Amino acid sequence: MCLFQFTARRLVSQAHCGLKASSSNKQKFCLEMARPSSNMADFREVFAKAKHIAIITGAGVSAESGVPTFRGAGGFWRKWQAQELATPGAFARNPSRVWEFYHYRREVMLSKHPNPAHIAIAECEKRLSKQGRSVVVITQNIDELHRKAGTKHLLEIHGSLFKTRCTSCGNVAANYKSPICPALAGKGAPDPDTEDAAIPVEDLPQCEEDGCHGLLRPHVVWFGEALDPGVLTAVEKELDICDLCLVVGTSSVVYPAAMFAPQVSARGVPVAEFNMEPTPATNRFRFHFPGPCGTTLPQALARHETEIIS
Repeated sequence: MCLFQFTARRLVSQAHCGLKASSSNKQKFCLEMARPSSNMADFREVFAKAKHIAIITGAGVSAESGVPTFRGAGGFWRKWQAQELATPGAFARNPSRVWEFYHYRREVMLSKHPNPAHIAIAECEKRLSKQGRSVVVITQNIDELHRKAGTKHLLEIHGSLFKTRCTSCGNVAANYKSPICPALAGKGAPDPDTEDAAIPVEDLPQCEEDGCHGLLRPHVVWFGEALDPGVLTAVEKELDICDLCLVVGTSSVVYPAAMFAPQVSARGVPVAEFNMEPTPATNRFRFHFPGPCGTTLPQALARHETEIIS
């Protein structure tokens, strides 16, 4: 995908600090200069002046709402990890099993609610919009908790659990049915001893466009698939104009999202990371606030005393 390749090259070219330094003193100096601040008062002063704020969120935000991540140790559904199920090849081989996995995730999400971090972001967006300021949320999450919290300006770079795409006609549609089709009712149990339902393809979710009836798939970006170039273009435009960037609940290891904030920081824009612990990108940012983002973010995004509310 040409757009992604261009973006990746641009981000990588701007993201390195001191890699050409020949002496240990120069390297030490670079690392010391890069050490981020955890001074909330200083961040609040920057926040009060920002006109265009980009907030990049990852699985850590959803984890605080009790959403399983299916990453790392213990991240299994039955005996498979997400990387084994969320692929075009897995869907081609066994669409019933993949749909059981996504049906389970959809049903879990229907019982989850936005946490204080989601709510703080949505309330900040609403409040600042009245002041002629903007907030955009660029999320790697597919659970729609930002949308449920009230966020309006939302770019879902990995798609949504509650959208489907037809494998025949390509139609994308919102879908909040529970269950998504009768054959999946009561299916998808994550217990490793559960046997596959082996649902016939004709009984799996089908396209409802006139005369189509093609097999539907989740409208999410699977491993091995390219991100939507239209979404990437929108993300790049937002990052180009932002004057403050927040990185919230993400490990900064999943590409291309891992490159977004370093690109912004490389052009001198303040970046603040809110995460349980440091990440590989932490030393490239101006601020780092450790701990649950549901605790740190509401304080960071609360109304500043200098704000003028019309």
